[in-house]
Amino acid sequence: MTDNMTRLDHVVLWVGDPVAAAGFYEKNLGFEPLRVGEYTAGTVSFPSVRIDDETILDLAPRSMAARMRMLPGADASAGHPVNHICVSLSAHDFDALRARLDEQSIPMSDLSHGAYGARGNARRSFYFGDPDGNIIEARHYE
Repeated sequence: MTDNMTRLDHVVLWVGDPVAAAGFYEKNLGFEPLRVGEYTAGTVSFPSVRIDDETILDLAPRSMAARMRMLPGADASAGHPVNHICVSLSAHDFDALRARLDEQSIPMSDLSHGAYGARGNARRSFYFGDPDGNIIEARHYE
């Protein structure tokens, strides 16, 4: 990959409790929490979680919506439906995630096979929701 290549930097999710959301993503997906202490101290507007070296999820409190003025109507985006985000895992991590969610009685879809994505057709995938109703698809390719 070259430095000038276009790639995904971040996705912003509207959440009710950013600290709880960071904990959910850390516990279930192993995403590294970022700026949680700064958020609770009031020095930053929201925390994030790191997906990989280049991509994060920003966990924006819905109360921030009123300050969103970068484009006309942007302040109405809190709660705007996003269909889902998808994470690609190893087969082992995929199975471990499914087991963790099951232990917590978090509802999951049935497994699907052959769903198309960024790396071709996935061997298996399934969907689940976070505490704020954001839908996550988990998949593995190998």
